[in-house]
Amino acid sequence: MKRTIRIAAVTVVVLVILLAIVPFLVPVNQFRPTIEAKASQALGRKVQVGDLSFSLLGGSLLAQNLLIGDDPKYSQAAFLQAKAIKIGIEILPLIFSRSLKVTGVTIENPEVTLLRNPAGEWNFSSLATRSTEGQPEAKQPGTTPGNFGVEKFVLNEGRVILGSTKSPKRTTYDHLNVQASQVAMNSKFPLTVTVDLPGGGKLKLAGDIGPFDSTNAALTPLDAKLQVNGLNLASTGVLDPSAGLGGLVDMDATLSSQNGMAETKGNVKLTKALLVAGGSPASVPVVVEFNTRYDLRKNTGVLNPTTMKIGNATARLDGTFESLGEATTINAKLLAKGMPARDLEAFLPALGINLPSGASLQAGTLDADLNLIGPTNKLVTSGNVGLFTAKLAGFDLGAKMSAISALSGLKTGKDLEIEKLTTSLQMAPNGLKAERFLAVLPALGNLAGAGTVDAKNNLDFKMTATLTNALGLAASPISGLAALLGRGNCQSGTTVPFRIQGTTAEPKFIPDVGGMASGIVKSQLGCTKGVISGAGKGQNPAGALDGITGLFGRKKKP
Repeated sequence: MKRTIRIAAVTVVVLVILLAIVPFLVPVNQFRPTIEAKASQALGRKVQVGDLSFSLLGGSLLAQNLLIGDDPKYSQAAFLQAKAIKIGIEILPLIFSRSLKVTGVTIENPEVTLLRNPAGEWNFSSLATRSTEGQPEAKQPGTTPGNFGVEKFVLNEGRVILGSTKSPKRTTYDHLNVQASQVAMNSKFPLTVTVDLPGGGKLKLAGDIGPFDSTNAALTPLDAKLQVNGLNLASTGVLDPSAGLGGLVDMDATLSSQNGMAETKGNVKLTKALLVAGGSPASVPVVVEFNTRYDLRKNTGVLNPTTMKIGNATARLDGTFESLGEATTINAKLLAKGMPARDLEAFLPALGINLPSGASLQAGTLDADLNLIGPTNKLVTSGNVGLFTAKLAGFDLGAKMSAISALSGLKTGKDLEIEKLTTSLQMAPNGLKAERFLAVLPALGNLAGAGTVDAKNNLDFKMTATLTNALGLAASPISGLAALLGRGNCQSGTTVPFRIQGTTAEPKFIPDVGGMASGIVKSQLGCTKGVISGAGKGQNPAGALDGITGLFGRKKKP
């Protein structure tokens, strides 16, 4: 027993001594040029590592610094830099034959800079495609720069800096982690990438990648599942903040890239959506089921027929898009038929449209035929919109249009019935413009006109109200004027011009005094004969004038 104990003790002592002295016996720094040369050849970039140390217990070489150069067309700074790198090796070949056989690479706390040029190309596209001098190698298209490979590649707690060559502005993505096994340049291998997103949220991509395309790393085949949770659109660094776009994105999709064509299928949920400057976040989500095809060489894509849902309201979207530099340009069409108005109400603020205070859409359907054209930071949406058989509860139009109410004696009630409301509109980052606006209101008549809503929700509309005869103009305060003009049995309505100002939440209806009097005269002259001869026969022009001035709270001068 004692002999056994002695042998064990001696063995432990020998092992401790070996662990202590072997790292000093193996001149590992002699492998630095080999490591740098092989890595440079594999990546097509200049690679530098710091002084190496040998860990017998960990079976690895350790370096305190790592630097991978960028493509000089993008930057003279580093593409990747890290404070420490661990290179897994086979121990016995290193000790006894001084040969280096790499089994794995772990990079600790790296910082990776991704830059895009005006042509839409990324600086990582030239990885594994160039020599260490930055010049194209003489090789056949589609071949790889070598059969470099490792059993395991790990990138721990890194940081990605995203930007473009045109602007010094950069966006940072933290906690980047990458894991891959059986990595080889000329074969497929599994890959998992996770990263925290600016402003909160996380991204995860998991699947198979490879073999590497040596003509353009971005064309490397990929089959993966992509999950995004809580992406804040306003914090991505990709969208121009002045465009007013915002919201939180959750996405679950599959991504397949082969022969330079990438196809993405899945669904996106956008909450707290904000689509124009001056709008406010929507209180209901938008769910989009999409299918896109993207040409990685041309940076152009096709949005196949896509379904957009807001509650029970459904619309169809399709078109094309192009991604160049910092901007993505869209040319798409949105079609919708019979969308329930109640489901859309809570989404309207995202478009910069707010219903009057206290009002709500209780009925009706919405049709839309819209074109979306331009870069995402300056997107212009134009087309036709129609609202039919609707009810705007809690909105007393008669009270808002007090001057017109006084004119006609109308009482619209606390709820507004809308038979039809149509308009041609244009929405841009600076606001909304409506033309050929027409509203058919059973309680009033017709409202027609045009105007704008700016980015701060300020209204500026020029309108006319054509009042139906059924409203009983004779009972109004200007019945004297109507009688003076020989209204008689005229069957045409009375046209009253006015302006809408204020905000969408608190609209103000301001009558056009001169235009109102002129409109009444013209409408009566158009259907009355013998006005001149009838004037003065029992009529009272002064009383008629009193009626008009009384509408606006003005007193006739003595």
